[in-house]
Amino acid sequence: MNILCFGDSNTYGISPVDGKRFNDNERWPSLLGIKLGAGSQVIEAGQPNRTLTNEPPFSGDKLGVQYLEPYLRAYHVDTLIIQLGTNDLKRRFALSVADIANALDTLIIEIKNHYLHRELPKIVVLSPPKIYEVGAYQSIYAGAANKVRQLTAEYKLISERHNCHFINGYELISPCPTEGIHWPQKEHKLLAEHLFQHL
Repeated sequence: MNILCFGDSNTYGISPVDGKRFNDNERWPSLLGIKLGAGSQVIEAGQPNRTLTNEPPFSGDKLGVQYLEPYLRAYHVDTLIIQLGTNDLKRRFALSVADIANALDTLIIEIKNHYLHRELPKIVVLSPPKIYEVGAYQSIYAGAANKVRQLTAEYKLISERHNCHFINGYELISPCPTEGIHWPQKEHKLLAEHLFQHL
């Protein structure tokens, strides 16, 4: 079984403590791979600053849709886990909840179009977890804490409409309370266990 984990810095595994990448025994995609064992391959496709709707100028082209298709062409994918939406909530993008939800809808439609005459992978949508407007991220994510709560319901509706599996990241995962965005290692472990049971 091949599982593609397509997400942002929390799929890449950025630590809220020092900003470095968690190792193979700490970040959730690799932990999931360890749990699933030799018969499965987990493809890690996390990218810091990746968005659903925008291309941040300071970090080049990170738009999700454009980066997903090369992975779909390169691998036979049985399960696709989408973990995106947090970066879209940055204040400077000034996006509504509906804007971000529509971008998720578009991404899933494009995935389905890619597999038009082939078997569609199982799609798992992980909604963005809580955001704490604190520290260095306080101004960057001003207003995001309320928006992310509303996004959960939209992601669930889109997942149901497309027959995707929905995981409520808002209820399941909590970021570092003093850093606000990135997940402590124990949350990576929790998500890996949850996905293992789910799969």
